[in-house]
Amino acid sequence: MAAILEATARALLRRVAIEQTEARLPSLSTMVLRDGEPVWFGARGAVEDGAAPTPATQYRIGSITKTLIAVLVMRLRDEGALELNDPLSRHLPGTPVGEVTLAQLLSHTAGLTAEPPGPWWERVPGADIGSLTAALDAGTARHRPGRRLHYSNVGFALLGEVVARHRATGWAEAAREEILQPLGMGDTTTRPREPHARGYAVHPWADVLLPEPEHDAGAMAPAGQLWSTCDDLARWVRFLSLGDPDVLAPSTLAEMREPIGVDDTDAWSVGFGLGIQLLRHRGRRLAGHGGSMPGFLAAVWGDPADGSGVLCLANTTSGLRPPLLTDLLDIIDAHEPVIPRPWTPSPADTEMLELTGPWYWGPAAFLLRLLPGRDFVLGPVNGQGRASRFAAKDDGTWLGLDGYYAGETLRVVRRPDGTAGYLDLNTFVFTRLPYDPGAPIPGGVDDKGWR
Repeated sequence: MAAILEATARALLRRVAIEQTEARLPSLSTMVLRDGEPVWFGARGAVEDGAAPTPATQYRIGSITKTLIAVLVMRLRDEGALELNDPLSRHLPGTPVGEVTLAQLLSHTAGLTAEPPGPWWERVPGADIGSLTAALDAGTARHRPGRRLHYSNVGFALLGEVVARHRATGWAEAAREEILQPLGMGDTTTRPREPHARGYAVHPWADVLLPEPEHDAGAMAPAGQLWSTCDDLARWVRFLSLGDPDVLAPSTLAEMREPIGVDDTDAWSVGFGLGIQLLRHRGRRLAGHGGSMPGFLAAVWGDPADGSGVLCLANTTSGLRPPLLTDLLDIIDAHEPVIPRPWTPSPADTEMLELTGPWYWGPAAFLLRLLPGRDFVLGPVNGQGRASRFAAKDDGTWLGLDGYYAGETLRVVRRPDGTAGYLDLNTFVFTRLPYDPGAPIPGGVDDKGWR
């Protein structure tokens, strides 16, 4: 583990100690990452027999399990086995909610009920998938599909079964072979192994504990079954932020991190992509997920921009306060701010250099600035308006990656002498002069010109 300053470590430990004491947590384990690598581990409290938690102590991670299910679904999409716009019925027939799409299930916008019928599923032994789907009815759909973000454990149970049917094995075995083994997460399991923390409820008005039950959740297991350690979850935080092409294509992981639903519509600080929870904090856009099962709370967050990350594990049903993790990021940022990497030149061919500089959409001034390779950014000079990154395609055009022009095609239209005449961006014409009379401006240009 990389070293940090003693003062930084003390400030981090103090914040963890305050949380464990004030929130009355039986134990709390935390880890901070820089550039995708752990730089600090801190724990307070005790697990069994008074032992202090270590980076190898297992805790139940609850809904962080969903992020692995989402990666498995996206792998199937990339293989061509399914499409995200497919209705559920194409892959799991016989449910009363077969019209919702896989993308809606992944993003919690399918409108399904949060919990399955029957007793509180997290505290009782789980039933099989046949019993779960048979218990679903017209009331399973609580909102019109696509209307709003409504978190659904049921939705991920159904996605887990979709994975199992395509892989002809259980979702957990698929996760082990396709995700956990490649990432070196050998201590992430469906049931606990020693050493592991026991789950407790803490009495609200007395300092006493009540052991919480732990069962195999059966068909609901894809929503929150897994156990893991700080060491393993550090690898998962690294993956969620920086990726691993052996597990998932970088473009697919970036797609999963795109915001689809917003959990707090007034502020937009918390939202969801495709199976990944998103959090905006002080200029950071973090990707991860929280987890909650009786006796356990967990959370992981990673920043794709610089590989910073943080995670925590606690063996309590409630009490852990959400600001803990962002506080830890703030502390290390304040004590040891990231030093930017040195700027170095990046070669560009003559054709691309010719495209740089100002372009005009009507009277609005834009700048085209090169990125590594043949990619570029086209955005307004004053920073107000539509800006997008564009990736070069093999056919000589460019594809919009984000913003208003995401998915749209840009092509360079050249003059007879081969020089760039104008940019054609999905019917929008960008020229070197405002309303250049020598370019095919839609609607034409007044013959008398500017006056």
